[in-house]
Amino acid sequence: MLSRKQKLFLLKFFSLFSVVRGYNILIIVIAQYLTSIYILAPDLPVRQVLFDVNLLMLVLASSSAIAGGYIINSFYDSEKDLINRPHKTMLDKLVSQRTKLSAYFVLNFLSVVFASYVSFKAVLFFSFYIFFLWFYSHKLKKYPFIGNITAAILAVVPFFAIFVHYGNFDVVIFVHATFLFLLISMRELVKDLENITGDLTHGYNTIPVVYGERMAKRMLSLLSVLTLVPIILLVTKFKDEIGYMHFYFYGSIIGLAFFLAVLWYSRTKTHYIILHNILKFAIVLGVFSIVLIHVELLTSRIF
Repeated sequence: MLSRKQKLFLLKFFSLFSVVRGYNILIIVIAQYLTSIYILAPDLPVRQVLFDVNLLMLVLASSSAIAGGYIINSFYDSEKDLINRPHKTMLDKLVSQRTKLSAYFVLNFLSVVFASYVSFKAVLFFSFYIFFLWFYSHKLKKYPFIGNITAAILAVVPFFAIFVHYGNFDVVIFVHATFLFLLISMRELVKDLENITGDLTHGYNTIPVVYGERMAKRMLSLLSVLTLVPIILLVTKFKDEIGYMHFYFYGSIIGLAFFLAVLWYSRTKTHYIILHNILKFAIVLGVFSIVLIHVELLTSRIF
């Protein structure tokens, strides 16, 4: 049996894990490594990529900065989240604001330390990234369009770091990035619909608050159609480069049609949570589908 002190420690650990969205960071780390192996450095042996110390430092710098970004976002949104996510917020509040801020500064410091192992340019890159994560949480997220676009860009930036590291400038990579950017933009807009009550109460001028739910749905429909552009390019012009991952993209077309059907039926927060989960599932499935690009070459590239 655990003592009361041990139980409290575990609760605080899970609280901090919830604040930094540890599960999201794990997916990002997996995505960075799979992207490096299958998309950015497809000609290198898997072992060489996995044991690339510079890549590891970039991944650790990204993870630390993102974790810090989640903490500062939670800090600024604490009152709003009491309305939008009461159960999660109560868990998050088991860790004091002072402790969260201390963790925030430690994580940002670690991010810069990890980046310094790679180069001074990496230090500058992550310093700017940390600043914009703070600036987004403090100011930009309260404004329509700017907040959504900034959130989507900040989500893609960690992949840009490893993109520069490997110096692979193939067009197909930009098409992949565009697809991911559009999916994340859709997710951010759905989150605005999901959180409209808290946003309205605390003066967050999101798209649904300023222009209404119907306009937000029209924009989501437009983004869904735009997402078809990189999908069509990937399964036609770049079919050889994506290998068996074309199955994922064909499935994405069906998924987008289902998403639109649910979108225009949606009226309540529960409906928007379902839409949010559909997009999260599509993103996570996309991460693990990366292995389909060169699935037949995996064993031959291990050594």
